[in-house]
Amino acid sequence: MKFLHLALLVFTPWPSLNAVAFELPASSTQCIVGTADGWNNSNVTLRLYQKQRGKWNPSGEPWTGRLGKSGLSWGKGIHPVPADVPTKQEGDNRSPAGVFAIGGAWGYEPSIRKHSALPYRQVTSRDLWVEDPTSEKYNYNIVLDHEPTTAWEKKQQMQQTDPVHSLKLFIAHNAPPKVTPNAGSSIFFHIWRGGGSRATAGCTTMDHAKLQWLISQIDPTRKPLYILLPQADYQKFKPLWKLP
Repeated sequence: MKFLHLALLVFTPWPSLNAVAFELPASSTQCIVGTADGWNNSNVTLRLYQKQRGKWNPSGEPWTGRLGKSGLSWGKGIHPVPADVPTKQEGDNRSPAGVFAIGGAWGYEPSIRKHSALPYRQVTSRDLWVEDPTSEKYNYNIVLDHEPTTAWEKKQQMQQTDPVHSLKLFIAHNAPPKVTPNAGSSIFFHIWRGGGSRATAGCTTMDHAKLQWLISQIDPTRKPLYILLPQADYQKFKPLWKLP
């Protein structure tokens, strides 16, 4: 068994919650912005932005996606979290809100259309993503040196018969190496269910073709971010955090 960190995947540490001020890192020049109508809403509007000469510019038109069926709660990313607010927990059916690094891609196909610097792993039956908060491997992708045999191993398997999991882009919520038990795991962009008619357990989902396009646009050298907030909070934090 081995822990798998895609070789070029580096997550930004979570800053102190006592941070006086926060702004998007100057080194990040690409981001996806997602806004929902409220904390308990599972619909999201998404848009890709690129930063040029100090200015954020939209890249393409906005599109729709789905979030956790219970809405959003503050996640563990690179942003400070306000005091005395609900935070993401394992199994709460909420998508983590805040600002997050974007990691590598996983899928069933041998290769995908992507930037040459974006790590990609073809998922096999031996790939696990651990969602058991009692495990020391919680929120890690691990690769077994054998086919899964125990009930625990089979429950953590990434490869499923469900096609919505056939292509994923990692959202670095509660990400290694600083993982908090029970704070939420396995948060990805992936294919939506029922043509967008169904919400998720916490991921951000969208049309398959749109996900393929999005992954093809992600450039790891630009330190891409995912910003997910209710619309009112996005407007509140926009001038403070220097959001697009």
